[in-house]
Amino acid sequence: MKKNILVLCTGNSCRSQMAEGYLRQLTDANTISIYSAGIEKHGVNPKAIAIMQEDGVDISKHSSNTIDEYLTIDFDIIITVCDQAKEQCPFFASKAQKYHYNFPDPAKAIGTAAQIDEQFRTTRQLIKDYCTVFVSENLLNNK
Repeated sequence: MKKNILVLCTGNSCRSQMAEGYLRQLTDANTISIYSAGIEKHGVNPKAIAIMQEDGVDISKHSSNTIDEYLTIDFDIIITVCDQAKEQCPFFASKAQKYHYNFPDPAKAIGTAAQIDEQFRTTRQLIKDYCTVFVSENLLNNK
């Protein structure tokens, strides 16, 4: 049976999109479906698209979605990638296993263009590392 995984964030623009991209890359689409959503819909951040492209992951075709769009999907796993989403997630009735990691929000980065890019790269690496370990520990032996 195919597993459904939801990555949940505040605005579904950066962190959840990055995690969706890496989880799609690291898992088999025949056995696992990856979704991402936000409590709100902010659109996919162009800088997130560019920073992910640097690492060979194309999220340019992703859409920004709200959790309300997925109420009919029975998720097996919900991963919240920010504290705000974790706090608001209980309104989403689900028996799914829940995981949480509060990644820094690169959309709130300040500084020069180079400094902002570096903050996006730092968050990207944290998310990539998390997703790699998550898949290894929770999905590879449980497909």
